[in-house]
Amino acid sequence: AYRKRKWIAEPPNGWIKSVLGLRQFSMRGLHRVRAEFKLVCLALNLRRMCSMQSG
Repeated sequence: AYRKRKWIAEPPNGWIKSVLGLRQFSMRGLHRVRAEFKLVCLALNLRRMCSMQSG
């Protein structure tokens, strides 16, 4: 299970931390943190889409 997780779950988290610089949330409360995380994921996906079109 951990071997699969290493290749599936960890790379997106690393991208969010290193490329986008999200180390902690700026909102409090589960609902707001979920909304903030969705925005971060949207930004990451848009960045990837833009780089795919350029390259």
